[in-house]
Amino acid sequence: MERTLIIVKPDAMQRGLAGEVIKRFEQRGLKIIGMKLLQISRDLAERHYAVHRERPFFGGLVDYITSAPVVVIALEGTDAVSAARMTIGATKPSAAAAGTIRGDYGLEIGRNLVHGSDSAENGEVEVANFFADSELCSAWPRSVDGWVFE
Repeated sequence: MERTLIIVKPDAMQRGLAGEVIKRFEQRGLKIIGMKLLQISRDLAERHYAVHRERPFFGGLVDYITSAPVVVIALEGTDAVSAARMTIGATKPSAAAAGTIRGDYGLEIGRNLVHGSDSAENGEVEVANFFADSELCSAWPRSVDGWVFE
């Protein structure tokens, strides 16, 4: 099973969309194996967005993600990264398809509601950055798993 990290970003939290965002992933069939509400520290934000450190928007991105509490979610499932990214929609909300989170609720790239890991490798790294192994509950069986996973 693949893992991915989802962050319900400050704009989604301020707009009261956390439940809707979480619901989309659950309805897709992805399994929540970890979830918590937290205020991301500047240090953690800089580590999380380190790939963008040299870009001009890095400082604003760190300021934004640390501006309000977020919900971080570790998801697991078959092709979890691509399934989650399809559920989220294109990075630029105006280019995101209707029916995706960003397509339905977003307008601007700087307020695009949700983060999702971009690869299985990054999913593992990102989940480990936000969750200790003891905070993940992967082994619990759901009654619907036989109807979601082959």
